[in-house]
Amino acid sequence: MANHTENPIWPVPKFYFRASFNHFTIDCSEVSGLDNEAQAIEYRHSNSKSFSTIKKPGLQKFSNVTLKRGLVAQKTAFLDWFNKSKTETGQLYRENVDIHLMDENGQPTMTWTLNNAWPAKITGVDLKSEGNEVAIETLELAFESLVVKNS
Repeated sequence: MANHTENPIWPVPKFYFRASFNHFTIDCSEVSGLDNEAQAIEYRHSNSKSFSTIKKPGLQKFSNVTLKRGLVAQKTAFLDWFNKSKTETGQLYRENVDIHLMDENGQPTMTWTLNNAWPAKITGVDLKSEGNEVAIETLELAFESLVVKNS
């Protein structure tokens, strides 16, 4: 009988993560929208004796990914990238974004790579005079493909 107490395997906690861009890395308070969906293609050929369709996987569809972090006055990376992405020439500035889920030693255990990402929406802070919360800024990223790797 195997001894299960020697090297117990624990699930990875989801609270320690980091987002890496081409020229900077940020710690976020929340990341959401790491979704990947294969759209179904339904088909039935004309001489089929079956009264049902065949379903096959079609194009992949990705949700926008939302990053939230505490606003730091000296660090304007979200806003700088958003402003850089809407150039006067109409050229869209894209870059790959890696979202790393870290283990207790600070090493990546899982990485989601958003290929050709660009900032689709930036949301400033909600201001309230009687509040005592930290100011949070939000960046929503659109991207073309998602690659998931286990480390």
